[in-house]
Amino acid sequence: MKLEKIRKEIDKIDAKMLDLLNMRGKKVLDVAKIKVSTKKTYYVPEREKFIFENLAKKNKGPITKEGLKAIYTEILSACRSLEAPLRIAYLGPQGSFSHIAAMQKFGASSQFMPAANISEVFNDVEKNEADIAVVPIENSSEGGVTYTLDMLVDSPLKIINEIMLEISYYLASMGTDIKKIKKIYAHPQTLGQTRIWVRNNLPAVKIVEVDSNSEAARLASLEKTSACITGKWALEIYGLNILRSHIEDLAHNSTRFLVLRKESAKSTGKDKTSIIFSIKDKPGMLFRCLSIFAKAGINLTKIESRPSKKKAWEYIFFIDLEGHIDDPKIKKTLKMIETACAYLKILGSYPKE
Repeated sequence: MKLEKIRKEIDKIDAKMLDLLNMRGKKVLDVAKIKVSTKKTYYVPEREKFIFENLAKKNKGPITKEGLKAIYTEILSACRSLEAPLRIAYLGPQGSFSHIAAMQKFGASSQFMPAANISEVFNDVEKNEADIAVVPIENSSEGGVTYTLDMLVDSPLKIINEIMLEISYYLASMGTDIKKIKKIYAHPQTLGQTRIWVRNNLPAVKIVEVDSNSEAARLASLEKTSACITGKWALEIYGLNILRSHIEDLAHNSTRFLVLRKESAKSTGKDKTSIIFSIKDKPGMLFRCLSIFAKAGINLTKIESRPSKKKAWEYIFFIDLEGHIDDPKIKKTLKMIETACAYLKILGSYPKE
């Protein structure tokens, strides 16, 4: 009887929550009317960050901070879809880590649009076929995703958010005996993150590089003596058997993804700014640029170089720094940097994950 009483109380709470959710939905529709008249975008990263942080401060438990964020990701996703379905282009196919990252950030009520390659992800947004792009930018063990870095140089899209995703890899196959595996399908970045395990456990097996982890899972599903290295979601989609779990070389393996669109994001007070620049061909110019950041007291969280592809032995530098482009100190510092650079481009300012 006591259990039944508690369950009835839970049912009453659920009914109240449902009424409140629908009240929230009606208010979102009121906001949508204002946004249509002012031509404002539906997805506002700084507003969503405020909501999460405000709720986290008020949360007294027993629901955890992570659990609360997961619940509200879906609430925000469902409410956002009342305004208009958010179209998100990502590196596909379905079940890829880019897909998982996009789902984790934007919730199930969004419209997810798989692309065959990173270039197509950018193009979908640039051509207004999608609202937002989600692309991998770096892995904790393998470093930067070079194709994404190269695309950022010429793309007009702005970085408006970032996603951190912990990565676990599985060796999977339609078969059940690892000794019968003759071929492994895997993405090059995935191979880089599982290189030691593969060398120690399957040194004689043929490796075939493919465009994504989901494609690796699809191809492995067609051949019983083939396997793939992929994520759990992809192997479940294609009905594969797990031969070995957690084969990544580093225990804490994670990938950072960027969220991009045409419009910039506003300041939240806890932001990052990403820039790229090339230096003038004079001795000590890189040191001069970095010294300007140091003297201004601006913390750099990432620096990476890439060949410019316009001139032999000329390099472009990618930098992440703490602060927003609208901050007076950041704005002033970047103007000083520009005088020492041959080229400077601001990729975007966005909430720090």
